[in-house]
Amino acid sequence: MQLTGAEIIVECLKEQGVDTVFGYPGGAILNVYDALYEYRDEITHVLTSHEQGASHAADGYARATGKVGVCMATSGPGATNLVTGIATAYMDSVPIVAITANVGKSLLGKDSFQEVDIAGIVMPVTKHSYIVKDITKLADTIRKAFYIAKSGRPGPVLVDVTKDVTGATYEYSPRRPATVNRETSEIRKEDVDMAVEMIKAAKKPFIFVGGGSVISGASKEITELAHRIQAPVCDSLMGKGAFSGEDPLYTGMLGMHGTKTSNLGVSQCDLLIVLGARFSDRVTGNAQTFAKQAKILQLDIDAAEINKNVVVDAYIEGDLKESLRRLLEVIPEKQHPEWIEHIQEMKARYPLNYDHTQLTGPYIIEKLYELTGGDAIITTDVGQHQMWAAQYYKYKEPRTFLTSGGLGTMGYGLGAAIGAKMGRPDKTVVNIAGDGCFRMNMNEIATAVRCGNPLVQIVLNNHVLGMVRQWQTLFYDHRYSHTVLNDAVDFVKISEGMGAKAIRVTKMEEVEPALKEALASPGPIVLDCWIDQDLCVFPMVPAGDNIDDVFDEEDLKNGKSL
Repeated sequence: MQLTGAEIIVECLKEQGVDTVFGYPGGAILNVYDALYEYRDEITHVLTSHEQGASHAADGYARATGKVGVCMATSGPGATNLVTGIATAYMDSVPIVAITANVGKSLLGKDSFQEVDIAGIVMPVTKHSYIVKDITKLADTIRKAFYIAKSGRPGPVLVDVTKDVTGATYEYSPRRPATVNRETSEIRKEDVDMAVEMIKAAKKPFIFVGGGSVISGASKEITELAHRIQAPVCDSLMGKGAFSGEDPLYTGMLGMHGTKTSNLGVSQCDLLIVLGARFSDRVTGNAQTFAKQAKILQLDIDAAEINKNVVVDAYIEGDLKESLRRLLEVIPEKQHPEWIEHIQEMKARYPLNYDHTQLTGPYIIEKLYELTGGDAIITTDVGQHQMWAAQYYKYKEPRTFLTSGGLGTMGYGLGAAIGAKMGRPDKTVVNIAGDGCFRMNMNEIATAVRCGNPLVQIVLNNHVLGMVRQWQTLFYDHRYSHTVLNDAVDFVKISEGMGAKAIRVTKMEEVEPALKEALASPGPIVLDCWIDQDLCVFPMVPAGDNIDDVFDEEDLKNGKSL
């Protein structure tokens, strides 16, 4: 059948099972939006307040559902406003397809109004980027984009389409989406055998779980492995939920703000089994001394991540779930009672701790965990609140903690929460932000109100840029250069002005009633929670130090020097 290019784009979205797209219209992409109007009963379009919000919403949708998220924008500034969200998805291996429209082919390269080479701009932060100037190639390009986004190690793909292509007509024939198979061709028997021998020989094994564990859907296999070989388990920020935070073998996060038990345990173990993690600098600290007493076994789908940041002793390359399945077929049961007893003693000796005499972020997050039973999807922005959310909420399932780990994007969380709620309307969705982050994209509260879905926004408001101030306190002799937000911004009034209900919380006794009201709210609600500006995230490892140099507030009081 003969369709316009714009109609072909929408039909291709239908082919791929897309039910929701996030975007913002403009001149160059008007033909596509006109087509969306005709398909409005089949594809829901969420009009965000800013294109960056659309890219974060597509990202949150993808992380929460495991499907490909889709965002759209017009040419020029519309397209460039997507870039931060695309880079965020790229760093965290999130499958999104960004569709932009450019000026007509005859206007390319002439500095035309709102013309920009968006395919070139995003090349370093996408798995692939296309510009379509020929309608005969449009449908296949869209199909390739979805396949690339979700195959192998997932990631974002951008398709830019010139306006004349969206308005031209061409024969369209529907196709079934190409099947994406798990990558298993590089999983070698000799590598599996080597892994088995290393695990059998280990007296003090430790498992480190990264974001690839969530992406591959390997939670069941990881849990089985940990209990079969009796190994404690820690995780990265991106790996949360792949192994239950309520499991007795769980020791908490590893790295800069990881628990003492995880950091000391990894430093003392004789075998570190790394599952879908890329050895980020925020995890390893000094890479030369990381896990210095251990042999390291790495399982990862991406060959480029093996021996990149940390040299390993052995590896299995390929889809993590399938690699673990093959490993579990041959791995014997192992018991390490003395090692586990030592780990449990450290957990008892070094619990996470905070000041219980005043309103704090950890108190609010622990109360949120208690009231939700750990069953909510939590999104965050970036900073102190992000670390507290990682430390004090126990994630029982994958795809329930959505955060910008690699790029560290302030302003990510609210858009991601909107996307997560659209993808998982059955789940309670809560975004936790600091006041500095909330300022960046708080206009998306208007989007949440427009969508009409329940959504809880918690702002841990310390009236400073908390994490940067913490570094200034510890490492810059209290020189608070441009981190104090001493202005008259009122988040309650702003939120109410955008149509949301809002509550200010200033005392500990106000937290539980406010959270209960928020969790029962039929629409978006904002909790503006005022906490002290000098609260810090502990434990901590200074950047580049050894992870076993981890310290907390008590260590500082006892005279530890930095």
